[in-house]
Amino acid sequence: MSITRSIRTPIMHRAVEAGGFVFLGGTIADDTSVSMGEQTRNILGKIAGYLKEAGTDKRRVVSTSIFVTDLSKKKEMDAVWTEFFGDNLPTRATVGVADLGGGALIEVVVTALKG
Repeated sequence: MSITRSIRTPIMHRAVEAGGFVFLGGTIADDTSVSMGEQTRNILGKIAGYLKEAGTDKRRVVSTSIFVTDLSKKKEMDAVWTEFFGDNLPTRATVGVADLGGGALIEVVVTALKG
């Protein structure tokens, strides 16, 4: 099985392709001063770009892990989430955490099928 790493940052590769899948590392919003909904919208936009660069798209996302610092704001995230994915909702785990650093309210990890 070959492994392809792409979209390098100083501390990791944003995307790794292996076994017919694309694995995206945790993504947070560029502007962490905005609401949970707006952070979610920014993150999903960035993820769409990363998926495109890796040769796939949001319709091929099969699994996600979401980390949030305030579960009481989950409805904001859910509204943007369902708008973004439509009928192609992936599996999802949502986990409450104490802190994500830098004021981030949400971080999303994605696994998608290649192609």
